[in-house]
Amino acid sequence: MYNVLKSGFYLLFFLLLTLSAGCSTKVTRLEVDEVKDLSGRWNDTDSRMVADAMVEDCLNRPWMTQFTTRTGKTPDIIVGRIRNRSSEHISTETFTKDLERSLINSGRASFVASAEERGAVRRERLDQDLHASPESRKAPGMEAGADYMLIGTINSIIDREGKEKVVYYQVNLELVDMSNNRKVWIGDKKIKKFIDRASFGF
Repeated sequence: MYNVLKSGFYLLFFLLLTLSAGCSTKVTRLEVDEVKDLSGRWNDTDSRMVADAMVEDCLNRPWMTQFTTRTGKTPDIIVGRIRNRSSEHISTETFTKDLERSLINSGRASFVASAEERGAVRRERLDQDLHASPESRKAPGMEAGADYMLIGTINSIIDREGKEKVVYYQVNLELVDMSNNRKVWIGDKKIKKFIDRASFGF
């Protein structure tokens, strides 16, 4: 009886040890630009890829040449509201920052701070008025006004059958002339993903 109990104890210990090892968490660090699609949802790679492609298309259209020829300067652009009309939660703030990064890094356009960011800068400028030395103080009324505003939407369509799913994303952006509200550029970028969960058994 003792040997049976002893064998049972060792078997139970081995099972608990196996379960414990199977439930442990493993973390692997990835390169920031490495593509890793787990769920099939919109992710950081989609955001970066769409922003880069759309900014490149936007800055290579006729409005850009027309503006620089007319004014002799690079345009000042502000990114306005990007609406998420897709079927899932998408951080439009992250996508907006990717657009801003692409615009600035292109070297072909200047970027104007958002309304919220301008508010923080104006408060700092008021503080400088009281506390900064005259030679380092920044005067009000010298801000750069945007020539154009970039606005848009993120949309999605889902087609599902059993454990298979196709997700179609379409991002639409428009560049609006701030002086007359005319749209000088309209662009779109599409992403289509096939997701097959059959291999996971659920």
